[in-house]
Amino acid sequence: MGLKQTFESAHSVEQAQQPFVGLVGFGGFGRLIARELAQGSKLTICDPLYSRAVLPDGQRLTLQGLAEVAQSDIVILAVPVSAMAHVCRVLAPHLRPGTLVVDVGSVKVAPMQDMQRLLPAHVEILGTHPLFGPQSARDGIAGHKIALCPVRGSKWRRVAAVLRRRGLQVLVTSAQEHDRELAVVQGLTHMIGKVLSDLGPMPERLTTASFDLLREAVRMVQDDPPTVLHAIEVANPYAAEVRNAFFERAEELKAQFEAHPEVGKTVPAS
Repeated sequence: MGLKQTFESAHSVEQAQQPFVGLVGFGGFGRLIARELAQGSKLTICDPLYSRAVLPDGQRLTLQGLAEVAQSDIVILAVPVSAMAHVCRVLAPHLRPGTLVVDVGSVKVAPMQDMQRLLPAHVEILGTHPLFGPQSARDGIAGHKIALCPVRGSKWRRVAAVLRRRGLQVLVTSAQEHDRELAVVQGLTHMIGKVLSDLGPMPERLTTASFDLLREAVRMVQDDPPTVLHAIEVANPYAAEVRNAFFERAEELKAQFEAHPEVGKTVPAS
């Protein structure tokens, strides 16, 4: 066999080994997923809000209906948490036995319950939460973290291995543990970021290192769609407890400052 034939044969094997991946949702995070998967898989996309799917580099991706996308080896649901139950109901009749269904939402308890309840028993289920977004991963996903919440089946182990090879730090956890920690990690970050963003432009000249970090945190979350904030603050069953504790402490500090208004005032010279 000549060099050309050897190359073509190896290329054919590589192509044959690429999984068929169906992506439901081509919003901000869906586009990030598509960018990362476009070269290593046979990717098709379903999103009725889009008439075409084009990546920033100009690459055009295949758009199909939900029934066609459901025939993939892996189906990724990049949809709002509030839409998960509806998408699962519509998707369920079209899924093949052995298909791995993956979600990428920022909340895990309720979506995982919806997926177990509404998807057929012959499919595998994996909950994931990439702990990054289009802003923080604009230069690539290597070095970032991703949480995996295995629910049904064993194919998730192969997914974990692929993610590690892509440079991601894989953290395996349960849906409950995930939501409990993220109620603090994301719940407080996004709430504080939203409040600061609504206050108006932030200072850029006379700043400290700690303020620069805070401003960067606000910048990374201020463009998230309202559905993300709603999921983080409302759909997470532990968020209200954390949020209430934060506001209670803030009120205590406010009362403490107002009880001693003279503290910090300049003492007039005698």
